[in-house]
Amino acid sequence: MKIAILGAGISGMALARFLEQGGVPRSSITLFEAGSVAGGLCLSKTVDGFTYDVAGGHILFSKDAPAMQWMKDEAGGDEAFVQRDRNTKIRFEQEWVHYPFENGIGDLPKQANFDCLKGYVEAWHQRKVTGSEAPKDFKNWIQWRFGDGIARHFMDPYNEKIWKRPLEQITSDWVAGRVPDAPVEDVLRAAVGIRTEGYTHQAIFFYPKQGGFQGITDGLAATLGDRVRLNTPVTSVVKKGEGWSVNDEDFDVVVNTVSLTYVPDFVKDVPDHVAKAMRELEYNGLVTYLIALDRPEHPNLSWIYLPQKKQGPANRVTYMSNYSPGNAPEGKTSFLVEITTPGGQPFPGPELEQDMLQGLETAGLLRRDEVLFIDRSQVNHAYVVFDHEYAERRRVALDWMEEQGLHPLGRFGRFEYDNSDQCVIKAREKAAEMLPSLLG
Repeated sequence: MKIAILGAGISGMALARFLEQGGVPRSSITLFEAGSVAGGLCLSKTVDGFTYDVAGGHILFSKDAPAMQWMKDEAGGDEAFVQRDRNTKIRFEQEWVHYPFENGIGDLPKQANFDCLKGYVEAWHQRKVTGSEAPKDFKNWIQWRFGDGIARHFMDPYNEKIWKRPLEQITSDWVAGRVPDAPVEDVLRAAVGIRTEGYTHQAIFFYPKQGGFQGITDGLAATLGDRVRLNTPVTSVVKKGEGWSVNDEDFDVVVNTVSLTYVPDFVKDVPDHVAKAMRELEYNGLVTYLIALDRPEHPNLSWIYLPQKKQGPANRVTYMSNYSPGNAPEGKTSFLVEITTPGGQPFPGPELEQDMLQGLETAGLLRRDEVLFIDRSQVNHAYVVFDHEYAERRRVALDWMEEQGLHPLGRFGRFEYDNSDQCVIKAREKAAEMLPSLLG
């Protein structure tokens, strides 16, 4: 059996490794990768000794311990990683607010603290009294879950920065399982200065010592060797009887991890209504900046959120050199700055850098005289956007692919908001599903 995997990001390479570990000969597997380096959204970049993750700050953590250990083992084992305690804050005016926001409202100025506590209790009471269902749109869901204060001071402005759309256009479906519900008792404690913790599954994370987060996918790529065909974009996928032709080469099975928005460009004979559904799936791109700093050390922070408009276009800043000593030269430090962009639209020009720097200065995060240099990267597909047409468009796309026997996998291959560990978990599940038929 010959297997073609389209795309050599973490999903495609993890699937290849799980298939091999399940008994499929490595020689039966071919990965097609358009880029010059395997890794997809896990790619990192090193400039003058400073390393950053080009698709935003990644960390390795998982509720699935075997999946996380597998990722470590594929990249050199435990000794190839550093362990870090998560220390994440929100920058509000000139204050550091504990993360997540509802667990940190005691750090806010008094009026904002009162606004957030009052709104949270009112929203909690309203849900308990009326038993109201969660609103379908994200804007009203925020009010329903958090109340007016947290919505106004944090959730609305922060999410408008990320999604680059009115929040009424976003569905609330995506937040299920991603936004834990802080008990009202924890919020009350936080408001009066008793520290409470949220998102405890992220409290400890791991990161490669060398090479950035790409160290993980480099490990996969090194094992797979010449089974990954770099600089080989997929230009033609044609159904041939029970099998497929990929770039005029015959295969028995094809797994696609390339974004669904591109599938009609290379898969032949996609029906018009299916192609339309695929192309109209919404997403955001990302501009990231490495800021190399002549600063001997950072505060003990992992990453921070910038919700306020006056803090500039960035929504998140990662203290990149705190992740691993290998991310910056000795005696220097670095930031990784993230700015989302509407998918399918031209990326902003050089003026974005100046707006970003001005915002970080206003937020009190840096001084211009500390900046050694700045490096910019762009990612076309970074975040799935859950607009109100998302579910139906995705259903049409995936149903047709399943009917054809064209296996979809990966964040944009299935248009799911999956972290790297979830991509590995789903690749493991996909391999288990495929192995009986592949091994006969």
